[in-house]
Amino acid sequence: MKIPKRLQPLLDDGLIDEVLRQLMSGKEAAVYVVRCGDKVRCAKVYKEASQRSFKKAVQYQEGRKVRNSRRARAMEKGSKFGRHEQEQIWQNAEVDALHRLADAGVRVPQPYCCIDGVLLMELVTDGDGGVAPRLGDVEMPAEIAVEDHAMVMQYITRMLCAGLVHGDLSEFNVLVDDSGPVVIDLPQAVDAAANNNAQMMLARDVNKITDYYALFAPELKNTRYAEEIWALYENGELHPDVELTGYFEENNVHADVDGVLDEIKAAWQEEQDRLLRISDCESPA
Repeated sequence: MKIPKRLQPLLDDGLIDEVLRQLMSGKEAAVYVVRCGDKVRCAKVYKEASQRSFKKAVQYQEGRKVRNSRRARAMEKGSKFGRHEQEQIWQNAEVDALHRLADAGVRVPQPYCCIDGVLLMELVTDGDGGVAPRLGDVEMPAEIAVEDHAMVMQYITRMLCAGLVHGDLSEFNVLVDDSGPVVIDLPQAVDAAANNNAQMMLARDVNKITDYYALFAPELKNTRYAEEIWALYENGELHPDVELTGYFEENNVHADVDGVLDEIKAAWQEEQDRLLRISDCESPA
């Protein structure tokens, strides 16, 4: 096949020996199957910002830290240099997330290198050596759906324990090999502590995945994993191997705001009366 322009430097440098075929083209990148020596891997070629159709990218970038003040200023101004730096951060975010999540016990493709907007990484395969299917292309019996759903809920939990929320998780960015689900596509992963949208994104991730597995195991429709996971996180009780139940009971006891205000007013008035008594005692007869 014709060699894509962005992959030519990797061929010239010997990082890739052959481009076998295009695997897919998505809203943020095109992915190619490549040969590296005797290994078959994939090369993810990130699209330029002007070509990406990823919605609300700014929402995902909130909270991403830039240590270099010159770069931060350039990004704020939107200069050519700043736009280039923003692209580097977007692309490197996936590499960083892949390493962090692998260390946290989440099944993700192994990254090898990221050069000039091309991420070279493991090609996830099925038992016959072909490309592993996406979850959305897989049908399964109810018991497997329940088992794999529990595994993905554990992965989401471990992501959050590592400080990350996927932010765009669905049946289209989970692969399924012989060992189960593998999470992919992470350039938009958000910092759970620094992004104000983290809770909403986590709930969306959980609910999208649950809705798909519920097609095969309808009992999953009634679960409330998103609320359970986030409540444990907020209370400091979330850990990588926590046993989730899918059950969550909201605290319906509303704070008595008016009562609290009345108590504050009463205390303030009592203090004023006390000060008045002291003032009367200290006044000359």
